[in-house]
Amino acid sequence: MTSNDVLSMYENIAGMTNKMVVAARASDWDGLNTLENQCASAASATIAGVPALAGASRMRKIDLLKQILANDREIRTITEPWMAQMASVMPASRASM
Repeated sequence: MTSNDVLSMYENIAGMTNKMVVAARASDWDGLNTLENQCASAASATIAGVPALAGASRMRKIDLLKQILANDREIRTITEPWMAQMASVMPASRASM
């Protein structure tokens, strides 16, 4: 994997997480799930490790990682209350069966 491949991969993941934020804001849970699976697949390339970057490439990677983390934080801010609400409803639904 070259430096350009690494940056391209992180740019792709950052783009997907941007789309995930849009899906979460729209309560498009199916779309969010699809994007999450695509993102996980793209990120699996990092399991084998990626080459160290230097200079401007390193700074770009850091910026992309910050963007990915910020998107993740926003997605969690949107989804965690919804998930907690669903968890509180689910036991009540099971009890009434």
